[in-house]
Amino acid sequence: MPSFERESNRIVIAGASSLLGAELKSLLEESKFASWDFRLVDEEVAVGTLTEAGGEAAVIQPVEEGTFARARLVFFTGSPEFTRRNFKAAKQSGGRIIDLSGAAFAEAETEVWFPGIESIRKRAFHSEGAVFATPSTAGLAIIALSFALRGMGLRHLSATFFQPVSESGRGGIEELESQTGQLLLFQSVGKAVFDAQVAFNLLDRFGAASSQRLAEVRERVRREARVLLEGADFVPAVQVVHAPVFYGTAFVASAAFDPLASGLNLEKIEAACKSAGFVIAASSEDAPSNVSVAGGTSIHLAAPEQDSGRRDIWWFWGAADNIRLPAWNAVKLAEKLVP
Repeated sequence: MPSFERESNRIVIAGASSLLGAELKSLLEESKFASWDFRLVDEEVAVGTLTEAGGEAAVIQPVEEGTFARARLVFFTGSPEFTRRNFKAAKQSGGRIIDLSGAAFAEAETEVWFPGIESIRKRAFHSEGAVFATPSTAGLAIIALSFALRGMGLRHLSATFFQPVSESGRGGIEELESQTGQLLLFQSVGKAVFDAQVAFNLLDRFGAASSQRLAEVRERVRREARVLLEGADFVPAVQVVHAPVFYGTAFVASAAFDPLASGLNLEKIEAACKSAGFVIAASSEDAPSNVSVAGGTSIHLAAPEQDSGRRDIWWFWGAADNIRLPAWNAVKLAEKLVP
């Protein structure tokens, strides 16, 4: 690597105005990187936003020539399109790229990491590269569940994820909040972000005029799964729907096993899930929800349940913090890259 990279203590957060960018910055400031030089950049619409970095006032800047110069670490936390537009410039800087937007999964050189991946993927982590990525909360959930169950006669796995409006940023949160109040007062609702009624409503797609696309979220989760499960017998089926909640990704998954598989029981399935990093609820009263997992850095599962009509099928209910978890994983990845 260039000598300047070894000496530089500069971090660029590209997409700093996003909820994910703000969470990442907060966690970095509580880590070994707290004293580093933070450069906050984003798309034109967010330029000029007043924030803070390292305890001092900071203004989000546009991406310009030299933005990534002397950066030792570059985090992408904005939209996939924003990452793709600036990926080449970031790579040319010589810094290590950590992508949280999902765009880098399309790059063959990308090394994917999350806690515990070495043990479940059965190969060493390649830390010598320049481009790294961490999966979304939904992607991590289906990947970890696939790894946990695939040695137990697993024949099919499908999952439906319930996406909160925080995945669409502060605008999504504000629109759900305003629509909730408007509907309770029997008023017509504003639809600037989603072009649809998102309050008190479940949807598999937003309005045609919305820039938010659930189909693109589904494809991102599927792509993340394909990359990590390359060589597996099958790739899980994934669906993503809008849920009228502010934070937290919840999901329900169904796993079909070989009916002739021997020794398959609750204890064995729970042990496999725990080894893949899941936290299993101690009782039915402790089953996770999008509220209970707020601020957490693990994916929580209720006790798996066997289907009463199909004994070869087991059901899984889980939830995780959709903002904190990927941000926390990205910081842990940075700590591995910069010992």
